[in-house]
Amino acid sequence: MTSTQTILAATDLSAPSRHAVERAFFLAALAGSELHLIHAIELDTLDSLREMLGGDVSAVRATLENDVRARLDQLAGDQAIRHGVSARPSIVVGNPLAVIATEADALDANLIVLGARGESFLRHALLGATAARLLRKSAQRPVLVVKQAPHEAYRSILIAVDFSPVSLQAIRMARQLAPDADLVLLHAFELPYEGKLTFAGVDEQVIRQYVAKEGEVRRKQLHELAAAAGLTPMEYSGRVSHGDPAQQIVAMEQEVDADLIVVGKHGSHIAEELLLGSVTKHVLAESQCDVLVMCDPREAPEQLP
Repeated sequence: MTSTQTILAATDLSAPSRHAVERAFFLAALAGSELHLIHAIELDTLDSLREMLGGDVSAVRATLENDVRARLDQLAGDQAIRHGVSARPSIVVGNPLAVIATEADALDANLIVLGARGESFLRHALLGATAARLLRKSAQRPVLVVKQAPHEAYRSILIAVDFSPVSLQAIRMARQLAPDADLVLLHAFELPYEGKLTFAGVDEQVIRQYVAKEGEVRRKQLHELAAAAGLTPMEYSGRVSHGDPAQQIVAMEQEVDADLIVVGKHGSHIAEELLLGSVTKHVLAESQCDVLVMCDPREAPEQLP
């Protein structure tokens, strides 16, 4: 990334979410990017405890906010010393999902960094509607979900491509995040009605030939996509795999020892959009390494229900 770009890292101050903060510092130091560190605090929930707290919760609110600010400042300071780059920490009152999206828009952030697990709002971020809502709110911005403690720059990046416009964006973003990493471009495919051909009496040899021919077509498309992204043949490895894309991506992660998977989120109809996309959900849930979700802004819904 260029020095003019901005990273927004969100933390709930839990131990797992610190991995995300550290990765954000790592990336900011590598590219000279501006880094903002945000913690969302929902102080309004204290109003429900007003009776138990004696009616006046202002002192409790102040104590909690001061404690959070001290912890956030210490976290930012420790990482600044370690990585040689500073961050701008801030505390924002409100729903965490809404706060992240709003702050990302206000900063025009080029990347949002989140932890995969946490004590509160990120605890279930990889399951169901929470992840879908966050990614839909941040539809025009890449979201990096950090799962592992960052010990070094990304070394091996697996980029899942489907030849949609977001695939080109995914390759370029991966190069920006880790210019020296090994890139593996994977296209996994299943053919229309493939599972019904045998049932319909089509000879298995014919089906294999059908699959092989289609595989060659897609391999050519893969190399054309890489060239369009500015990659030379020496700068990437291309893989075309026949099978369920979600399963193939997770299997390939282990094969190439990837420490980052890049996937594109887009949907051809509203049901797929609401469910985040079965491939993206599976990769987020089953992969071991960090996951960067690239979203196609052309298909982003205008507002949340």
